[in-house]
Amino acid sequence: MRVFAVMAAVSLSAPPAALPVSFSESFVAGQVSVIDGDTLHMHGRKIRLYGVDAPESGQTCQTATGENWRCGQKAALALSDHIGRANVKCRAKATDRYGRTVAICHSKGRSLNAWLVRHGWALAYRQYGGGIYSREEHDARQHGRGVWRGPFDKPWDWRKGKRTRPLAWREAPEAS
Repeated sequence: MRVFAVMAAVSLSAPPAALPVSFSESFVAGQVSVIDGDTLHMHGRKIRLYGVDAPESGQTCQTATGENWRCGQKAALALSDHIGRANVKCRAKATDRYGRTVAICHSKGRSLNAWLVRHGWALAYRQYGGGIYSREEHDARQHGRGVWRGPFDKPWDWRKGKRTRPLAWREAPEAS
C-alpha cells in the first residue's frame, strides 16, 4: 500500500518522463545524477554504491611523476560519462547511518559498482563489502588505471585526515 501511495504522489506531482521505471523498498530504477564517485541521486533518494569507496570530491592524487590531479572530481565525471542518459537500476542492500540507500546498481546490463573499481575510480571497500570487488581492484592496480596511476590516500584514510602521501601505490590491499 505504501508503494502505491508513493507512486500516486509521484504521478500527480511529476511529468510522465520523470516517473521511475520501478519503485519499491528493494529496487529503484530510472535516470540518475552523480553526486560523487560513489553516490547517485535518483527520485529524491541518495544511493551509496555498495562495496566501493571512491575518492572524495575534493581529494587529489598524484601521477607517477608527482603531478597532482583531482582524482575525486575525475571519478565522479567518469561515472557520469559512463552512465550518460541511460537508466540505472539499483537493488538496495541496506540503509546507512546517513539515511542513504546502499545498493548495487546496474546500467546497460553491467554493474556500476564493479565498473568503478575495475577502472580504478573506486577501491573495494572491504569493511562494508568484504571481497566482492577484490578481483576488479587487483586488475586496476596491476594495470595502473584511475587512482592506481600514482600515489594516493585511500578514501577512508583521507576522510579521517590521514593524508600520508606518497604511498606505495602498487601495494597489496589492506584488510580494511
